[in-house]
Amino acid sequence: MRKRPPAIDGLAASTLQLPPGPWATVLDGLCARFPAVPRGEWLDRMARGRVLDADGLPLSPDTPYRVGLEVHYYREVPDEPRIPFEETVLHADADLLVADKPHFLPVMPAGAHVHETLLGRLVRRTGNTDLVPLHRIDRETAGLVLFSVNPETRAAYQALFRERRIEKHYEAMAPGLPGVAFPCVRSSRIVPGEPFYRMQEAEGPANSETRIDVLERGEGLWRYTLSPVTGRKHQLRVHLAALGAPIANDPRYPTLAHRAPGNYSAPLQLLAKALVFTDPLGGQVRRYSSRMQLR
Repeated sequence: MRKRPPAIDGLAASTLQLPPGPWATVLDGLCARFPAVPRGEWLDRMARGRVLDADGLPLSPDTPYRVGLEVHYYREVPDEPRIPFEETVLHADADLLVADKPHFLPVMPAGAHVHETLLGRLVRRTGNTDLVPLHRIDRETAGLVLFSVNPETRAAYQALFRERRIEKHYEAMAPGLPGVAFPCVRSSRIVPGEPFYRMQEAEGPANSETRIDVLERGEGLWRYTLSPVTGRKHQLRVHLAALGAPIANDPRYPTLAHRAPGNYSAPLQLLAKALVFTDPLGGQVRRYSSRMQLR
């Protein structure tokens, strides 16, 4: 059994199986597949042993292109800025780690965020390259994220999410809805919208459901509690916006708003507040609550 390449500074290698193509070398194929990465950067990564084959051996610029060849490479972002907010580890044992994630920090590498992710920080902190998030929350959202620590027990905890045997509770600050009777349930069909990274409600059978109640009726904004039954992308944000109460500081719903890179002045007022589940191994009820507070 082949062993995956080791993580470097908390970052696991990405994997690509080379598809059919006319390229003479692996380098040519990588440049064609990832046009945003300059050829000189691929040459630099190869020189530093950051592009490997399935056996973990470095590939060189003249390695012949072969369809089906498994290539491992480490993603890099030059001058990646540090996100100036800190996560907190609320619980850690032999099987699970519970982290309290700040706003603006992504859970996994994506786009311009490679090392500055919750996963990368926790791998560097713990030294455990087997850490895997059991679910995700948006980069803009703060709060609880549950990680698997032990590959041998991971499937039991993954099943909690797949089979909807875990309660997830969020808090949000949004405009008041005095004409709505609470608690209420929002069910709708959520599909990809425009641009591609936004979602929207559409006609057809519902594929999403959120239970909504009010915790506090303020003069400007109300504090809501949101319990998603399903887990569609941006579900809570779409549902509140559709009801006429978009979450405060939401840059995507109901309309797009530009946020300059490095502008952390107006965090999305959405918090993954609590997780409750029966432990599939020990049978005890586990309850975790975020220490963070919305403004």
